[in-house]
Amino acid sequence: MASPRPMAHPASWYVATANPMPDFPSLTGEAEADVCVLGGGYTGLSAALHLAEAGFKVVLLEASRVGSGASGRNGGQIHSGQRRHQDFLEASVGLDDARKLWALAEESKALVRDLVTRHGIDCDLKDGLILADHKPHYVAESHAYAAHLRDTYGYEAIEPLDREQMRALVGSPAYYGGVFDHGGGHLHPLNFALGLAGAAQRAGVRLHELTRVTGAVDSGGGVTVSTEGGATVKARFLLECGNGLMDGLNRQVDTHVMSICNYIAATEPLGERARSIIANDAAVADSKFVVNYFRLSPDGRLLFGGGESYRRNLRDNIPDFVRPFMLRIFPQLADVRIDYGWGGVLGITLTRLPFVRRLSDHVLVSAAYSGHGVALAPLFGKILAEAVQGQLERFDLLGRLPVPGFPGGTLLRYPLLVAGLSYYALRDKL
Repeated sequence: MASPRPMAHPASWYVATANPMPDFPSLTGEAEADVCVLGGGYTGLSAALHLAEAGFKVVLLEASRVGSGASGRNGGQIHSGQRRHQDFLEASVGLDDARKLWALAEESKALVRDLVTRHGIDCDLKDGLILADHKPHYVAESHAYAAHLRDTYGYEAIEPLDREQMRALVGSPAYYGGVFDHGGGHLHPLNFALGLAGAAQRAGVRLHELTRVTGAVDSGGGVTVSTEGGATVKARFLLECGNGLMDGLNRQVDTHVMSICNYIAATEPLGERARSIIANDAAVADSKFVVNYFRLSPDGRLLFGGGESYRRNLRDNIPDFVRPFMLRIFPQLADVRIDYGWGGVLGITLTRLPFVRRLSDHVLVSAAYSGHGVALAPLFGKILAEAVQGQLERFDLLGRLPVPGFPGGTLLRYPLLVAGLSYYALRDKL
């Protein structure tokens, strides 16, 4: 009798409430495809789906299980815009490209909703995102930015909130105001990933789990992809979509993309208390450098994301680690039990902008959404699919994003990152 396949999804509220999770076979022997996709998260699944729908033969390789990386562990929040504000982008790439990047971000939210509707994905998709300011002087800046989005980009879906309005929506003394983005939202991230996998499989994509890629050689006429188990894929193109879990595969990616760990806890069901925490069932993210982000689950739990660690491995005792962050925002929950705690690895860059590049003639990469991947990653996967088909305008736009390498290269990047991020985390407490 064959041994059971390992359960790579760590225990979490997402796993406990996941839709049926099919097993996809590991790759054996030799395979051929038009496109080989590395990574079974939002980027890879979307790229594979769109390519298959366009008639391409696609093989997708996932080192663990579909959705087992950041795509199945994140806060489930759908944000507007890129990871950096539009005024930063205007200064970095000019107003014309900044407008195009805003349009892409708006399309990314529409694509998520379209994928959910078109493929019948059951993932608790809901509208509404509150951005909460934890310092008084941030409020005027947030309101001015909302006005800038309205006046320059025609975005009318964002509503300024003063302190009283914020307190009516979020039951915490920690916030002084902010904005309510009616165009944002939230969903069950693992079920969204599983739904994309099902759609990709129905479109003809060959999905293989427990198949870790160890190398790729671009011979000029195509790419040969090697795996840990000895299987290979020969393809015209390779799309590297493993986000923060691709260390050691490509040196250029390693010098531009780094992984950090973020953590979430899920309380017991709060019953009637839930609406005193978030009155309108929107998701919430605050203005701290190490962002607190939270929302209510359909069964009335508080899903609270708080705290980071700047190392390659997840810490132990996650509920105990997250609880102090949660109680600083909601001290009234001191008596509440935490039923689940989990962490995930996400990719970041020095500027917090995604790293989208052509690594060689037949190898493309899109990674490091720095916490905005729920909305952005599916569209960026679609843009990779467009690039394979020779439609390069949007791919080239993303390639112009300023993403310098980390100082110190692959040797010193982690010590320098820890020093820099720890400094900004300390500023949150001042």
